[in-house]
Amino acid sequence: MRVGLNGVLMRLDGEKPDRSAGSKVGGDIAAAMRVFDCAVEAITELRAASGEAFVRAVDVMFAVKGRVIVSGMGKSGHVGRKIAATLASTGTPAHFVHPAEASHGDMGEVTKDDALLMLSWGGETVELFDLITYAKRFGIPLIGMGSNPDSTLVRASDVALLLPKVREACPMGLAPTTSTTLMQVVGDALAVALMERRGFSTDQYRDFHPGGTLGRILIRVSDLMHTEDLPLTRPDASVESALLKMAAGRMGCVGVIDDAGSLIGIVTDGDIRRNFGRAGAGLTAEDIMARNPKVAEPDQLAAEALRLMNESRITQLFVLASGDAGRKPLGILHIHDCLRAGLK
Repeated sequence: MRVGLNGVLMRLDGEKPDRSAGSKVGGDIAAAMRVFDCAVEAITELRAASGEAFVRAVDVMFAVKGRVIVSGMGKSGHVGRKIAATLASTGTPAHFVHPAEASHGDMGEVTKDDALLMLSWGGETVELFDLITYAKRFGIPLIGMGSNPDSTLVRASDVALLLPKVREACPMGLAPTTSTTLMQVVGDALAVALMERRGFSTDQYRDFHPGGTLGRILIRVSDLMHTEDLPLTRPDASVESALLKMAAGRMGCVGVIDDAGSLIGIVTDGDIRRNFGRAGAGLTAEDIMARNPKVAEPDQLAAEALRLMNESRITQLFVLASGDAGRKPLGILHIHDCLRAGLK
């Protein structure tokens, strides 16, 4: 049995569908659609309400000398943890402080160089009050995010990110659903705006994400290429000499360079094998080399270089400087280097 995206129940064995099961599926899809519709309506309202306060919040977070301390209780706190993580991974130092723990010693994690971003839909969460008082006492900038303009949090904030009052998607209208979606969207918007102000680069992003898929995707050729003792030979070198260079370099190839040091060809172990019977005929590297070999650039993504090797059915690329008319080799990248780095 399977269910289509439109909620229609289908039997793979040809039997008639279970009408009661179909009714359940229809109800589930209706619930999902209600959640989606509530989120769309809320975000549409949020777009209309966004303006000067958002820019001032970005100003505060951009200028902070320390970190952005994010705090919230319950579901708002869970959203706050994600916002802090997103900020920290995109160039804005940030971490989450639990408001209840702050009242029992963790207040020491907040310094005068920091800024506070506090989340509370109603704005009257009592666990936040000690942090609010601390911020006011020591002149720590406070950005409050909530929906009640008359709440303690919003009134105490230096910058108030006022969210539209929207309906929750749950049947009772109580469980935080639409409200937490809005908080998450605003948090993501702050992080992206700060990224753009800072000119946050892909290289910085890679530095903050060295592990996992993201880190692998952003690895560049220069991170993996070999630069020492490159296997290079001259066009008039004998095949035997080229083979010795290849064996010493342990890359399965040797680059052929002219008098100016420019790469003009490549000899691979396959070229040696194909011409093995002619080895005694006084062949040189130029006689058996492949001319105009495929190359990579240092700033190129390693994933792109790997794709080129796969498409060309080769196992190595010499690396040349971008725009270098002289074509002088800077390094060499082997397919095994990419595989060891987790690229596929």
